[in-house]
Amino acid sequence: MKKRLAGLALFASVALVGCGSSNNAGGDASEPIVISGKQFTEQFILPQILGQYVESKTDYEVEYKEGLGEVAILTPAIEKGDIDVYVEYTGTGLQSVLEEKLEQGESSDSILDRVRKGYEEKFGVTWLEPLGFENTYTLAYGKDKPYNAETYSDLVEASKKEDIVFGAPHAFYERPGDGYDAMLKVYPFEFSGEESLDPNVMYEAVKQGDVDVITAFTTDGRIERFDLAITTDDKGFFPKYDAAPLVREETLKTYPELEEVLNELAGKISLEDMQKMNARVDIDGEKAEDVARDFLIEKGLIKK
Repeated sequence: MKKRLAGLALFASVALVGCGSSNNAGGDASEPIVISGKQFTEQFILPQILGQYVESKTDYEVEYKEGLGEVAILTPAIEKGDIDVYVEYTGTGLQSVLEEKLEQGESSDSILDRVRKGYEEKFGVTWLEPLGFENTYTLAYGKDKPYNAETYSDLVEASKKEDIVFGAPHAFYERPGDGYDAMLKVYPFEFSGEESLDPNVMYEAVKQGDVDVITAFTTDGRIERFDLAITTDDKGFFPKYDAAPLVREETLKTYPELEEVLNELAGKISLEDMQKMNARVDIDGEKAEDVARDFLIEKGLIKK
């Protein structure tokens, strides 16, 4: 395998030591509900949507631990009680955490049932109802490239003829099941190089030509704003990645209104909604908490 370069990586080492604990296992409802997320734009917005909605509908206090880290950090954090809630994606839970195999053509409902059962048994954590959108991968590239690729398979053929440098977040290279090594078994790309990129800079990197192809997220507003070409996973390598809140079961016992309130957000966020919110933060420079509040007001979920 070609050496993976790290010249454009912008990573912060996040330690759980000193991040605090919600300590809700003891049933103390006076403690705040701690909501966290990953280190990309969408995951700064979603905790604000969940938290602001909970605060508007209950007397519960919410604390935000923004950008705690990737799934390898968040999973033990929520299991131990360092955090109470965060939004995860069903396919990530299935393959990267539970390390279960995807069935060919498996439905969203089937994957949700499997991760819900697995997380409850292994971590004492449950999946609430999906928020309404899927954030999956698409391989994206600048439209000035000569590929004219519509599918991943088209890009495989292009990689055999063209000098193509691939870019993806560090976590994608490390993920079992739905990461880089597994993808190569299904799609035998022959990239001339690989770059490890921060998720928040990889779109600028492909736009500027620092890399040629990236693993873009379908909810990212920069795909449209940067006029990037996207491709289809024609062999169905990736599972469904439906976004849903994860909550500690002890937290649900401590805060009896929490499950019902969070489930009121089920189906309320569309793909287009998420794209627009992400673009407002990434491109227009707005604050995640302001974008989240505007969304909740526009949808009639909270009052001004």
